[in-house]
Amino acid sequence: MGSADRIHLVGSTSIALGYDRDIHALAGAIQVSEFDQATAVTERTPADAVIDAVIDAVFDATVHEGWDIGGPANGGYLLALATRAMATAAHRPPLTVTAHYLAPVTPGPIEIVVRAVRSGRRMATLSATMIRDQTAVLEVLGTFAEQRDDAVVLCDATPPDLVPYDRCEVPVIRDDAAIPALQRRLAVRLRAGDEGFAFGRPTGRAEIAGWFAFADGSAIDAIGLMLVADAFAPPIFNSGLAMGWVPTVELTVHVRAEPEPGPLACVFGSRFIQGGLLEEDGEIWDTAGRLVAQSRQLALIPRA
Repeated sequence: MGSADRIHLVGSTSIALGYDRDIHALAGAIQVSEFDQATAVTERTPADAVIDAVIDAVFDATVHEGWDIGGPANGGYLLALATRAMATAAHRPPLTVTAHYLAPVTPGPIEIVVRAVRSGRRMATLSATMIRDQTAVLEVLGTFAEQRDDAVVLCDATPPDLVPYDRCEVPVIRDDAAIPALQRRLAVRLRAGDEGFAFGRPTGRAEIAGWFAFADGSAIDAIGLMLVADAFAPPIFNSGLAMGWVPTVELTVHVRAEPEPGPLACVFGSRFIQGGLLEEDGEIWDTAGRLVAQSRQLALIPRA
């Protein structure tokens, strides 16, 4: 790494079924969070990058260990990596980002090639390709802009009805090895009953709600929202259908506001499971009761 290289850090998030940490005590001690480190990107200098008229920037990054569930990296984590590179190139935070997943990605070095599509006074639209061994593994299109503080005109929904985060019970999981690696990074608290799928007691409804926080207590910003949108267990697990790996085909995240400090109240549900595919819609609310993100993804249903 030369002296002219730039390392970009901006972000934060975390969840864990069964990891009981005092996130409020940890928050004040954090300088660079685990999530920030795991989503850092380094912009190549002109001497290091082969950049033509179409490519605006090239970033190097690493897919870190521990942000996966059973091997391949979590889709929201990969989207956060790509979004950080795009936001750095755009000099603006994300408004809406859509990713198409082309291949599973394991830990190791990656390259992110960012191209400008259009840039205006408020909004900039960019595309990005994540590359491993000269093969594209993720394609992303996003629009980036600062949030406006305009008053809410209509909000025909409310946050999920959850017990306050600090009063939530943490399920005891005696087999530590059974906890997916990603969950060790997070401090998620599920709505009472929604954890039933993990104990052979699905609710019968394809919905999961709960609180999201990072296990290290770090704050959650617009980059972190990319991870939040894909960090909970798939709602299909509570439907009573087969459980297993649910590979994401496409994921879209709309950032509606910058989150206030503290855990985020989330609800995810699937209404249409057909043709070997499922859709998952999500709402993410902050401690001020504001909707901060919406998500939708298309994924393959688990195989029996």
